[in-house]
Amino acid sequence: MLKLIVGLGNPGIEYAFTPHNFGFLLLDELANRGHARFRVRECQALTARTVLAGTEVRLAKPETFMNLSGVAVRALMAKYGYEPADVLVACDDLDLPLGTLRLREHGSPGTHNGLRSVAGALGTDEYPRLRLGIGPARGAAERFVLTPWKQKELEVVAEVLDRAADALEMIPREGMAKAMSVYNARPGAEAGG
Repeated sequence: MLKLIVGLGNPGIEYAFTPHNFGFLLLDELANRGHARFRVRECQALTARTVLAGTEVRLAKPETFMNLSGVAVRALMAKYGYEPADVLVACDDLDLPLGTLRLREHGSPGTHNGLRSVAGALGTDEYPRLRLGIGPARGAAERFVLTPWKQKELEVVAEVLDRAADALEMIPREGMAKAMSVYNARPGAEAGG
């Protein structure tokens, strides 16, 4: 059962609207929908509580910077007794085009340093994740992920955040498999309710 959603990103206003902060932006969308506020600092993360489809869920933005995200995730899991299957991690993905999202029940962290940190801290990659496409990179990947989005990209980002939040709201109601079948469709394909 989904109990904790972790959005990966970097703290600081200079990173707020960069591709690498897609996970933080998604948590902001979920918090706005649930009239929640990120007020509590615990386990090296800024947290809030909200309700998705009648289920109380904790939202967390690690304040450890991307490459150490696992430290905060492991501490939150220990504090609240969560299992890996209870935790969903949302992050950017350079290998997916902007406008796409991919829900997975588990999988390799690939080249994403935040997911690598989480997998290393937990000792497993058997946790759900939601990858939000940011590709293709313009220039060097390291610089691209930390460069603010252009205005035309922000329009696509807003649409993706809406779909991604809808997908996460579907999980407690109809299950991960259903949410994956509906929301992992290519952009422009029929996504259904």
